[in-house]
Amino acid sequence: MDPVLALTIVSVLLGAVIALAFFNSYFGKRRSEVQSIAKAELQSDPKKHQRPPPPKKSHFKAHSHSAADKDQNKRHHPLDLNTLKGHGDSVTGISFSSDGRSLATACADGVVRVFKLDNASSKSFKFMRMNLPAGGHPTAVAFSDDVSSIVIASQTLTGSSLYMYGEEKPKDSNENKQAKLPLPEIKWEHHKVHEKRAIITLVGTTASYGSADGSTIIASCSEGTDIILWHGRTGKILGNVDTNQLKNTMTAISPNGRFIAAAAFTADVKVWEIVYSKDGSVKEVLKAMQLKGHKSAVTWLCFAPNSEQIITASKDGSIRIWNINVRYHLDEDPKTLKVFPIPLHDSSGATLHYDRLCISPDGRILAATHGSTLQWLCVETGKVLDTADKAHEGDITCILWAPKIIPMGDGEVLLLATGSVDKKVKLWAAPSTR
Repeated sequence: MDPVLALTIVSVLLGAVIALAFFNSYFGKRRSEVQSIAKAELQSDPKKHQRPPPPKKSHFKAHSHSAADKDQNKRHHPLDLNTLKGHGDSVTGISFSSDGRSLATACADGVVRVFKLDNASSKSFKFMRMNLPAGGHPTAVAFSDDVSSIVIASQTLTGSSLYMYGEEKPKDSNENKQAKLPLPEIKWEHHKVHEKRAIITLVGTTASYGSADGSTIIASCSEGTDIILWHGRTGKILGNVDTNQLKNTMTAISPNGRFIAAAAFTADVKVWEIVYSKDGSVKEVLKAMQLKGHKSAVTWLCFAPNSEQIITASKDGSIRIWNINVRYHLDEDPKTLKVFPIPLHDSSGATLHYDRLCISPDGRILAATHGSTLQWLCVETGKVLDTADKAHEGDITCILWAPKIIPMGDGEVLLLATGSVDKKVKLWAAPSTR
């Protein structure tokens, strides 16, 4: 072989070996760098390089949604039947009609609504809307002689006012079409009552005691010390009393229209008797008796359905049931029938007081509130029947039992209504007393 050719072949082979060694070393180094970078990224964000999980089937999503719904339902108390929505501000007062089928609500948005409760379990309720004159907002409401007559307490910059709204009866028509019912209009009004002080409670009842003529009488209680008694249909003042206790908390009228009682600044409760003339009209209002026994201010009270007992709650942590069917005109004092400790405590174990009380029309269940908590107690034993710790999203402002059982679904229910600063009115069933 030619020496030159042989040298050339050796040189080419040697160059190829050197080149192969170089490129092998270079790519090996690059591969190592890439692996190092990938390893570092994997350690810093392992999820980024994981395979995405397979998509869930639709029935899993539906099941999850269903479970959420069940959890939501669990947050509702079993006695919570329904909610009346549509209020634009805090609910300041509620009142049931005598048949329990209509519920009037006063709201700080300046509107009074009258809901038709044909069925407590309805998904929606029809209601009639009444706007107060400009500048006023309702603080309390009470039905007068029928479901179309409503007395409203209003507060303005110039003082408190009372309005009675009523409907005109539709005129007879020979046409086949039913005449449209007119909207309620103001039948009587009084302004700057209670020396311009705000009206904090407004309660009414049918006067049936003794020679009373069956008219609706209404008591308005101011934030001062005075209480005025009104004739529901005419707006005539029938009498007034002064508690002389610095500041009123509330007032109540016995169901038969015989007594007025007031809770005020002190531990004592004053009771007045409404005296009727032979013609059925109110003759006068006289001081009758005083309930003494609590050691601190009475926060609320209510009359029993038979008008012979009063139930009081006090800041001293007790509930008392009083017998007022006594010969007070012979200086016989009312008697304490029962004393129960208030069964409501804070996180430290301290006893809380009740803000409001209301007894069921059958006289067996006492509903009481503190803040947003609602409790039902057995009147006979004082035992807690049930508790709704968060009955509303805000403080409860008013509480009232329907005077009669109303329809619900295929049955009937004893109904309790509560209003709150959370812009809602809730309907509650009565717990079992067994």
